[in-house]
Amino acid sequence: MVDLTTTYLGLTLKNPLVPSASPFSKDLNSAKRLEDVGASALVMYSLFEEKINAEQQHMERFFYQQSLGHGESDSFHPIHHEVQTYRERYLENVQKLKAGLSIPIIASLNGDSLGGWVDCGKELQQAGADALELNIYHLAANGDENSETVEARYLDILRELKAHVQIPIAMKISSQFSSPIHFAKQLEAAGASGINLFNRFYQSDIDLETLEVVPKLELSTPQEALLRIRWTALLYGRTNLSLAVTGGFHQTPDIIKALLAGADVVQLCSVLLKDGVGRLSEILTELEQWLDLHEYVSIEQLEGSVSHKNAIDPSAYERANYVQVLDNYSCPTSILR
Repeated sequence: MVDLTTTYLGLTLKNPLVPSASPFSKDLNSAKRLEDVGASALVMYSLFEEKINAEQQHMERFFYQQSLGHGESDSFHPIHHEVQTYRERYLENVQKLKAGLSIPIIASLNGDSLGGWVDCGKELQQAGADALELNIYHLAANGDENSETVEARYLDILRELKAHVQIPIAMKISSQFSSPIHFAKQLEAAGASGINLFNRFYQSDIDLETLEVVPKLELSTPQEALLRIRWTALLYGRTNLSLAVTGGFHQTPDIIKALLAGADVVQLCSVLLKDGVGRLSEILTELEQWLDLHEYVSIEQLEGSVSHKNAIDPSAYERANYVQVLDNYSCPTSILR
């Protein structure tokens, strides 16, 4: 029987399939369903810095400023310590998931400043989270902000958190860094235990009727997987970081390719939202069948065997492959030229 176990962030997992941050983790019943179909760990939905800050501002006005000019309204103030905050609800959910599930729970923090992340990190650790995934959502829209400043923001937040929590931290980064391998080494030196490739920043759209800029949510597509596979292959063996991939992994062949490239785990979200949580069980069966058919005895034997470090032709991951693809492309015969 094939050994599917893998190690991620120092945690021993029964297989490499991990549901990423999604609405499934907001409810114990749906999270339990993910565990039942084979999920080896669970990344919780994100705790957003923006929501914490907005709620604090709202409560400041609601509890402490409503009596301005109306002194008699003091007697109508609710007792603020009896009102459960967004942050407290998240911590409570960590405790519920830890009590109700046997798989590791990875809490997710989303923001772009030091803010209250130290306090949040300590509270999440106390609530029972086995690890943290730090998702820094920062768009470098300021033309005076250079690349070193952008990277320093990530590193400063990581160092500050690492100084106060003992559980492992995975950094979820975007694909837009100019030198991902160098940056990964900096993250490792700053205390990261793993790296997650890649964050999908939701894009703004323009409404052609109102000319307003509006947010647009698009689930991932399988075409996105190749970017993650390539950079995983390039990173494998260059650092001691655990490697996770997320974004575009809908099909079992792409998941196998990510493992061959060097991923420790593959995170799933859009495919589960589209096809239901039962799809995870199907992928797990298909993965095991492929490994058995190709005479692999374990995930460990498979992992990284076709990385840049171990590939028969490492240059295929580099620019030479790009040139070859362009030279070999030909239009379909049905296209008028």
